[in-house]
Amino acid sequence: MEIRVLRYFLAVVREQNISRAAESLHLTQPTLSRQIAELEAELGQPLFERGRRLALTEAGVMLRHRAEEAVALIDRIEADFRHAEDVGGTLAIGSGVYAAGSEVIRALEEFSLRYPKVQYEIYTNSADTLRERLDAGLLDFALLQEPIDVAHYDYFRLPTKERWGIITRTGSGLAKKKKIRKQDLAGRRLINTGRLSVRKEVEHWLGDMAELQIFACHNLVDNSLPLVESGFADAITIEGAVSHYDPARFVFRPLDPPLTSTVVLAWKRFQPTFGAAGRFLDFLREKFVE
Repeated sequence: MEIRVLRYFLAVVREQNISRAAESLHLTQPTLSRQIAELEAELGQPLFERGRRLALTEAGVMLRHRAEEAVALIDRIEADFRHAEDVGGTLAIGSGVYAAGSEVIRALEEFSLRYPKVQYEIYTNSADTLRERLDAGLLDFALLQEPIDVAHYDYFRLPTKERWGIITRTGSGLAKKKKIRKQDLAGRRLINTGRLSVRKEVEHWLGDMAELQIFACHNLVDNSLPLVESGFADAITIEGAVSHYDPARFVFRPLDPPLTSTVVLAWKRFQPTFGAAGRFLDFLREKFVE
């Protein structure tokens, strides 16, 4: 299977029409139709349901996902070598919503002044998804909240600590407190963090949870906000994840005694050794590593 043919396939997906896709690729319609038919024959399954508009089959949906990843990776490899000497290309950085992550993203301003030809992809998602994209080569760096298995990565720990607490609606009983102790949570519905290794840290702080109502879990606290704003539940999260919320609607209150976690900047071993990724790594080490 050639990367060229995957590009053809994605063009047909984008245009939903063989003729328009062929025109965008500067190919004849019969040539493109033959390439798609040969790809379907190679895979042994139809990729499109033919009609006025070409709709993807289940096999086509799966191939689209994999083809986008493969094409993105090839594009990144080509860009890395094309800009190896004259530092340019694209840096892909993934992060959850962390205070430490904000510091790294803000550092792009200074780095971009040094290397104005570099462009950036900033990707936000859960730690598990970030690791998948890092492993697939779709990210150069990922900011990952500890505890996390970093056995397959090189990394350094960022100095800013993430403070745990409760996000609650403005005007609630918890909002009137400066800090939240475990007994303050008795009888309230809570939405806990969903990542298992991190959830265990929170559960250790909570201790015996018999008197607590853990109503649900979240992978990104934003998804919990309708339940928080209605007063139905409160969410356990880190302060950095909610720093941009409207204070007229939500407030964050830290846990007491304090619970904190750290964030690492991780990258695949042996990956960023030259070009923009290597320069960026050196820059961040100068800025954040003592």
